[in-house]
Amino acid sequence: MDWQQYLHGLASISTLAFAGWLLSLVRNNVTHVDSLWSLFIASAAFAYALNADAPTPRTFLVLFLVTLWAVRLSAYLTWRNWGPHEDHRYVAIRKNNSPHFWLKSLYIVFGLQAVLAWVISLPLLGAIEASVALTRLDLLGALLFTFGFVWQVVADWQLSLFKANASHRGQVLRNGLWRYSRHPNYFGESCIWWGFYLIALAAGAWWSVLSPMLMTLLLLKVSGVALLEKDIAERRPDYASYRKNTNAFFPWWPKK
Repeated sequence: MDWQQYLHGLASISTLAFAGWLLSLVRNNVTHVDSLWSLFIASAAFAYALNADAPTPRTFLVLFLVTLWAVRLSAYLTWRNWGPHEDHRYVAIRKNNSPHFWLKSLYIVFGLQAVLAWVISLPLLGAIEASVALTRLDLLGALLFTFGFVWQVVADWQLSLFKANASHRGQVLRNGLWRYSRHPNYFGESCIWWGFYLIALAAGAWWSVLSPMLMTLLLLKVSGVALLEKDIAERRPDYASYRKNTNAFFPWWPKK
């Protein structure tokens, strides 16, 4: 592992995070950090590529996949969160860290997510800095990424259509991919990062396994499933039966 290369990624992410923090001071709203999250990671990948000795076919493969993922996710979250109102998660964080949240948000919101993005970018570093030829493991990683990407896109699309119908207010989506998992979009995200890890593993970067493990942990126990389900039953009474009969993360047939 080239630590100098890795620090280039941190510098790129930190610059983007600082710019996002300055924007939050103007907007008095930090919600756009969600839109920046995937761009943090993509910026690190490009920093690794720009400072590498010479690009390889694996470099172009990784840059293509991470750009596809980052632009799609950032655009979707920007569209979903569009508006002057701050997301309820950040409203709670702001309340718990007042006064002077404007300053604290630099490290509580933007700094923390920048560091997490830096750690999660490890497979991208491992894949880009290696000069090993492409193998079947790279193909397997790309296929797992594609599966996860498509799964996530379809899940987000189905949820958006469901929410767009006013008659569904307060109801629970139980159709499509949401019939088999309560959080299919998070499952797809996890597959994406295990796919990146397989590509890194093909390049010899076995040590980057921390990235998909951390991402899966965040999705399950921190910012994903656990956070969303903390109070969702209060807002959607039907969610209790949905939770009882449907897996939280890994897709499976619902219980009868």
